[in-house]
Amino acid sequence: MKRVLILGAKSDIAKAIAHRFAKTGCNIDLAARNSTLLEPLVKDLSIRYNCQAKTLEFDALDFKSHGAFYESLTEKPDIVICVFGYLGNQDNAQKDFQEAEKIINTNYTGAVSILNIIANDFEQRQQGTIAGISSVAGDRGRQSNYFYGSAKAAFTAYLSGLRNRLTKAGVHVITVKPGYVATKMTEGMELPQPLTASPEQVSEAIFQAIEKQKNAIYTLWMWQYIMLIIRSVPEFIFKKLNL
Repeated sequence: MKRVLILGAKSDIAKAIAHRFAKTGCNIDLAARNSTLLEPLVKDLSIRYNCQAKTLEFDALDFKSHGAFYESLTEKPDIVICVFGYLGNQDNAQKDFQEAEKIINTNYTGAVSILNIIANDFEQRQQGTIAGISSVAGDRGRQSNYFYGSAKAAFTAYLSGLRNRLTKAGVHVITVKPGYVATKMTEGMELPQPLTASPEQVSEAIFQAIEKQKNAIYTLWMWQYIMLIIRSVPEFIFKKLNL
């Protein structure tokens, strides 16, 4: 029976992922800050799917604690899904580096810190799957969210390099690039319905990507073509657009 570690387990996407994998009989480790808030989810998963589920205290920004966190796991995971992220406020980040730093550290540095530790373990064990949730925002910098987008671009590049490194060890790395997703993080934003995924759609896409050993996916699928068009716009035109 596989064990799935979800990093950043309080988000709507993470909860949907937990349900999707628990449904197949996987044991679920839910890691997050203030993890006691996830106890109702643990009870739900345990009763509904008759699986083992537990909470783990984890802070993505406390880099020094990451080694001890992973070492403390009595049973190491077979699948790790890195879900945590922080959209932040672009305007605030432009004026206050503390906001910019939080965006960068949550979306990139924190993820690299914990995934390096996990990658080394998986490489030694010659098995495992790592899925990292990046974003379509990383495909091209836009004035409306370039702090968030640049951090996600870095994370995408990191996952690509990690995949290249770990393939020979039998470890698979998947890059997930959601577009708009209807979650608490995007609550209040006017999102185009046809281009907006539900957390359940994202979780299903991740589950299928792991099953089929895909390297990178967009959710929803049409974002692959939308971003292809956006990346193809010449810079002299793109820099004049209000995006």
